[in-house]
Formats: sequence, structure tokens, C-alpha cells
Amino acid sequence: MEDHVKQRIEELIASSPVFVFMKGNKLMPQCGFSNNVVQILHSLGVPFETFDVLSDGEIRNGIKEYSEWPTIPQVYVKGEFIGGSDILIEMYNSGELRENLTVALAS
Repeated sequence: MEDHVKQRIEELIASSPVFVFMKGNKLMPQCGFSNNVVQILHSLGVPFETFDVLSDGEIRNGIKEYSEWPTIPQVYVKGEFIGGSDILIEMYNSGELRENLTVALAS
């Protein structure tokens, strides 16, 4: 990955305690998986920011390499990669997501 792409990704992740790389944005998700993540975070009342990977091919490809995760969306909490839609659904259903976010956002 080119240095400037990595730097942009790191700046985006650092711009918000909860950051989501997704298709579309939190007001208009462009795929069902991205919509799942948005709905989960909204239901928990968690403030978050997003980046539309459809708007930038470098970031779309770069984030997959950066995280070593092949799919979008990707969720970061306090700079740490948490997972995609399926993992967030599992964590939400078990209560683990609420707990992790509460702890992360309190510190």
C-alpha cells in the first residue's frame, strides 16, 4: 500500500472514536451490510462517522489491505478494527458490543 493511502486511512480512523468504512454513508447506506452496521450503532445511540468507499477506489482497496479483512463495511473503535457486519451483529446480539463501546467511549 502506498504511504499516502495508509496515512489517509489512519487520519480517517483517528477522526472519530467510532469510524465505519462503508458503502454509502450513515444517512444513506448503499448496501444491506452497511445498513446493518448503521442500524446497530444508531440503536445503541453511539456517535460515529463514516467514509463512503464507493467514492474513492484507493481507500476502498487500501482499507482491505490495511485491516487484512476482505469485505466492507469495516468498523473501528478507538483506532482498533472490530470487524464487519456479521461480527457486529453477533456482538450486538450477545451484548458484547454495547459493553465494549461503553468502556471504549468512557476512556
